[in-house]
Amino acid sequence: MMNQTAQKSQTRSSDNKVRRMAVIAMMGAVSAVLMFFSFSVPFMPSFIKLDFSELPALIAAFALGPAAGAMVCLIKNLVNLFFSTTGGVGELSNFLLGVFFVVPAGVFYSRAKSRRSALVGALLGAVTMAVFSNITNYYIVYPVYSNFMPMDSIIKAYQVINPNVEGLWDCLLWFNMPFTFFKGMCSVVITFLVYKHLSPIIKGSSK
Repeated sequence: MMNQTAQKSQTRSSDNKVRRMAVIAMMGAVSAVLMFFSFSVPFMPSFIKLDFSELPALIAAFALGPAAGAMVCLIKNLVNLFFSTTGGVGELSNFLLGVFFVVPAGVFYSRAKSRRSALVGALLGAVTMAVFSNITNYYIVYPVYSNFMPMDSIIKAYQVINPNVEGLWDCLLWFNMPFTFFKGMCSVVITFLVYKHLSPIIKGSSK
């Protein structure tokens, strides 16, 4: 009898792991598709695009834990690596920023699962992502972009919108960092709207 109970428990645990992996893969695929549907916004240079590809990763981080959110970010960028125009540098930066976003959010939420902790965790993740975007852009992304577009031209594209910016750090502080925070908050708002409905499906629960 005890052996049967143990076997059932092992089977259930194995099924849960398989389901978890399948859900993470599915969310990663959705995230990869969303990354293709990027678009320009009026208050940024045309080469800066907005997308909602962090949304599935944030949902996964809340529903399945921070590691699941990071895995969704990884899958998304591995898929998009086949279509990269930056030799993988853009995907590396996107992965790092996604992790900086969803992992703090997922960790904070896992300690006390409530709407308040989810909101605080998501805000913390969005701020962390925005701050670290300066580092990844300055040391990873723009050095590569400058091989295709001179740095002076990149800065001038920002100066068309705000003539007062001088140098790349100024551009990142006044444009990219607020934009990255705004991008994160878009995912936060949508997550709060849909999470209650999606969570039972993701977790395999009828509740």
